[in-house]
Amino acid sequence: MCPKNEDLPQPLITTISSKMLSSYDKLGLINTGQSSQFPSIQTIQTILVQLKEILFPGFLGITSLTDTPTMTSLIQSHIHDLHNTLKTAIINCLKWDQPNIDAIGKSSTVLDTFLSALPELRERLIKDATAILKGDPAATSLVEIVLSYPGFQAIMVHRIAHILYNLKVPLMPRMMTEIVHSDTGIDIHPGAIIGESFCIDHGTGIVIGETAIIGHHVKLYQGVTLGAFSVNKLKTNQKRHPTLKNHITVYARSTILGGDTIIGDHCIIGGNVWLVDSMPDNTTIYVSMSDRQVIKPRKTI
Repeated sequence: MCPKNEDLPQPLITTISSKMLSSYDKLGLINTGQSSQFPSIQTIQTILVQLKEILFPGFLGITSLTDTPTMTSLIQSHIHDLHNTLKTAIINCLKWDQPNIDAIGKSSTVLDTFLSALPELRERLIKDATAILKGDPAATSLVEIVLSYPGFQAIMVHRIAHILYNLKVPLMPRMMTEIVHSDTGIDIHPGAIIGESFCIDHGTGIVIGETAIIGHHVKLYQGVTLGAFSVNKLKTNQKRHPTLKNHITVYARSTILGGDTIIGDHCIIGGNVWLVDSMPDNTTIYVSMSDRQVIKPRKTI
């Protein structure tokens, strides 16, 4: 039998609340902007849903395209709704970060720039989805990738967050990428710079740090880390994560560390490799049967 619901004794409520209030006074509150309220996780999730409906109408199953009078009215309605939700969230983020800022004025500039970037963003996402389709024999269509591939979901949210990160919107970009991190197991910092036709295969456990730079036509498998050495907080503004140039494949569970580490064009990094040194163009590195890392030039065609 289930235990009978009982009210919490008032003396216990009083004791706990008193200790919590004391903690707030002693340690302070996380929300340091006392007069402002940063957006909730639910609000950021709503913004991501609205964005996905604009980028790929009907893919979330929220809107029936057959019941819509015209695509023009559908998209205009979605953009209007997104504008209102996003503006309030941006204003709250700006006020929380800088209470004396002209948050309304700056939010208008940010919104104009962000919304104007959506057509180009969609083009880049189509290239990413196409790269995944070409690189994964199990993929059957672009529809399947956009609907169900966690790697594509992580790339899409990163590209959205990266625009806001470059526009200096506090809190929101990282909240977005942590939402998709929870959903997919793929952790991409919004500051990472990622080129065109980016392919994530499987993806679980991938970590890409803030100052990582990834070129065009790069493919990462599950468990890959593009990370940093443990550094002093004073090095926050320095490049701490590696650079991968173009046409590179990194196989599962390989780790590449360091801001000075540069992987050249047309390189292949095998599974379970630990790499803290740069690699020249057209090079392969892998772990041999004797558990030694082997580096050799690739044959070019």
